[in-house]
Parts: sequence; structure tokens; C-alpha cells
Amino acid sequence: MKNLLNSLLIIALCIISISTNAQDIITKKDGTDISAKVLELTITEIKYKRVDNLSGPIYTLPKADVLMIRYEDGTKDIFNEVVSSESKSLPDDEMCEKGKEDAKMYYKAKKTGAGWTLATAAVPVTAPLFGLIPAIKCSSAVPADKNLNYPDKELMQNTDYSRCYKRQAKKMKTKKIWKFYAIGSGIYAGALIYNFIFVFNN
Repeated sequence: MKNLLNSLLIIALCIISISTNAQDIITKKDGTDISAKVLELTITEIKYKRVDNLSGPIYTLPKADVLMIRYEDGTKDIFNEVVSSESKSLPDDEMCEKGKEDAKMYYKAKKTGAGWTLATAAVPVTAPLFGLIPAIKCSSAVPADKNLNYPDKELMQNTDYSRCYKRQAKKMKTKKIWKFYAIGSGIYAGALIYNFIFVFNN
């Protein structure tokens, strides 16, 4: 029992460490880097908190002033304000394909519930069986509009583009959630094996 509690403590510390070390880098067009925790991307603005003052105020930065955001998970957003008029008048099938490609480029699958899925699957108190609950619930939900991070509001008014963008985003969200569920289950299984071996050898 003591070893199980020790494993639980180690897992909890790892999860806390990952969350506290999370840091995004906002690079402005003038070359300035801002260490931040990005909270929300809108059509025209970026809302964030400074990483050295996460309990402080929420800052807002115009997207027009930003060149790129590098997220703590290694992904990045590169902002390009130019959307050609030709791309807004593509045939339906090409518009759908553009929606898929843009989703792969701009949608980052943030705020998906994947972190909670990993935590509930990894912690011995809840275990993988209970981790299925947030995994199924979160993966079945379409990403919220505010989290889609689509590049152009006018394009999203096109039915084919919007439908295919959202469909691709949901696939990416679902993939991330079940990947995190698998990682959490692996951590749980590893903890069980570790405790079994420790008890067997003693």
C-alpha cells in the first residue's frame, strides 16, 4: 500500500511539473519575444498571461502585430493575414479540401479535455476504466468555435469549407484525446508492474 501511494505521488508530481513548466512564446513582427501562456485566439486578437505572473492580468495583443506563436508542446502558429480572393471562390470540392488543409495547419487541438483524460487514466484511484468517461465524452464533442482558430472569418461562412474544417478538427481532437488516454493507461500499468515487482522481490 505504501508503494502504491508513493507511485501515486510521483505521478501527481509529474503532472504538476508538466503543467507548471508549460510556456508559449509569442514572437512579434518587430522581433520581440514574449514568454506567455496563451489563453485564447480570436479572429483579430491574442489573449494571454505573462508566464512570470500567471495570477496577474490578461493581456490582449492584435494578431496583426504577431509573426508567430510557438507553443509549449512544440507546435506553432504562423500568422498570415493575406487570404487571396481566388481561394474564396473555389469550387465546392476544392473548398472542402482547403478546409481540411487549413484545419491541419491552424487547429491546435487545445482545451480538448485530453489532459483530464490522461490524469484520470493514470492515477490509481481512478484507473483507466474511469478514464474512459472523459475520453468518450470529450472525443464525441465537436470543438468549440472559439477554439477552432480558423484563419479567415469569411471562409468559415462557406458551408463546404466550414463543414470540412470542423470535421478535420474533430478528427484531430479525437486522436489527441485517445492518444493521451493510451499514455495515461500506460502510466497506470507501469505503476502496477513496478509495485508488483517491488512486492515480489521483498
